[in-house]
Amino acid sequence: IEDHDPDILCLQETKAQPHQSPVDLPQYNEYWNSAEKAGYSGTAIFSKEKPLEIRNGFSDTVQQLFNFPDKYGDPTKEGRVLSARFKDFWVVTVYTPNSKDKLERLELRHKVWDPAFLMHVKELEMVAPVLFCGDFNVAHQEIDLARPKENIGKHGFTVEEREGFDKMIDADFVDTLRSKYPDKTELYTWWTNWGGARERNVGWRIDYWMAGNKLADRVVDANIHPDVMGSDHCPVSIVITP
Repeated sequence: IEDHDPDILCLQETKAQPHQSPVDLPQYNEYWNSAEKAGYSGTAIFSKEKPLEIRNGFSDTVQQLFNFPDKYGDPTKEGRVLSARFKDFWVVTVYTPNSKDKLERLELRHKVWDPAFLMHVKELEMVAPVLFCGDFNVAHQEIDLARPKENIGKHGFTVEEREGFDKMIDADFVDTLRSKYPDKTELYTWWTNWGGARERNVGWRIDYWMAGNKLADRVVDANIHPDVMGSDHCPVSIVITP
C-alpha cells in the first residue's frame, strides 16, 4: 500500500471482522463484508474517496432466483461480494467459491454462483458502469496457466468454470489485462506453495480486473505484481483516466 498508494484497494479472503484488523490506514474509508463463520472468506474495499453507496452481497432479486446453500454452506453468508458506488462507476470485489479438488462444488459454481454474480454486476450496470475484480478461481484460457494440458478438467480449469468466464465476456465485460496484453505469456497471479512454484513461475492467472464496455476505454494500464509477497496470490491493478 505504501509503495503503490492505490486510490481504491479491493481485498478478498480477509478472514476477519473489521475490529480484528491489525492495520491502521487513516487515509482510507474502510468497508468490510465479513463471513458469518469466524476466520473464513470475506471481502473489503478501502477507498480514499467516500463511496456514495455500499452494498453487501446480492440484491433480494438475485437471492430469490437462486438456491445458494449446498452441503458445504451458503456462499451468500460468507462475505464474498462487496460493491461500492462512486460518482461515475461501481467497484465490486468478489471472492468466488472454489469448486474443490474433486469438483464437489462445481455444480454450485456453474449453475448458481456464476450466473448469480453476472446478474449482480448487470443489475449494478443499470445504475452506473461497473469495474469488478477479485479471485475468480478459474484460469480463463490456456495462456492463463503454466501447464494447461495437465490441468484440463481439474478444478480451476474445467469447461464449466471457463464457460462462466466466457459469459462475462459475452455480456460485454472486458478482461483488462488481456485486452492490453493479448498474447503475453507467464502472467500469473497464484502459485501453489509446493515445489518452488512461485520461484519458477509455474502459476495460474485466476485474479482479474474486469471492466464494462462503457469503462474499458478509460483503462490506460493493467498489471500484475508478482514481486509483492505475503500471499500465495499477488495483487493485480488497473489505472483509469479521470
